[in-house]
Amino acid sequence: MRSIRPVQKVIDAFESLPGVGPKTAARLAYYLLNVPQSKLEQFALALNRLKVDSKLCQLCFNVGEEDFCPVCQDDLRDKGQICVVETALDLLALERSDGFRGVYHVLGGVINPMAGIGPDDLRIPQLLARLKLGEVSELILATNPNMEGEATAMYISQKVKDMGLAAEVKITRIGRGLPTGADIEYADGQTLLRALEGRGEV
Repeated sequence: MRSIRPVQKVIDAFESLPGVGPKTAARLAYYLLNVPQSKLEQFALALNRLKVDSKLCQLCFNVGEEDFCPVCQDDLRDKGQICVVETALDLLALERSDGFRGVYHVLGGVINPMAGIGPDDLRIPQLLARLKLGEVSELILATNPNMEGEATAMYISQKVKDMGLAAEVKITRIGRGLPTGADIEYADGQTLLRALEGRGEV
């Protein structure tokens, strides 16, 4: 059957999003056909205003509505602790844990030569500029524990050392190991090794 052009355009638009396959894209497009026009217009307006009404924080590059995000504006946060994350989504995940009271720095990705992303494509120079101010006592590297995340963490750590700030700024890496509720027998060797290396005193 020949595809209906207006529907196919919407399917193609959804399919271009990360993690959305052809079936999900088609399901969403056909779902929207049954939504009242007023709700569809609200949805379209929200999408249209997304980038217009959002701003990147001038300090940490989190997403907000003003020049500085709510975290950076919060006077109760410990400005001496900077947690470095890959994306604003990672920042949101850490905020949901409700245990970190420092501030953040969003890199905007990781070093990935295969994808043509080098250190200069990330917000590493801005991070180093924040460290030069001399107000930071701990730098927490919270990139993902994969090859790209590890390479990025190592690069940043080496840069800080090259700047001669290693004595002033404590560089730490987020702990890795078994998730809560996991069974040891099902964990892979690398995860178990990380869990043993990161063991704590009880």
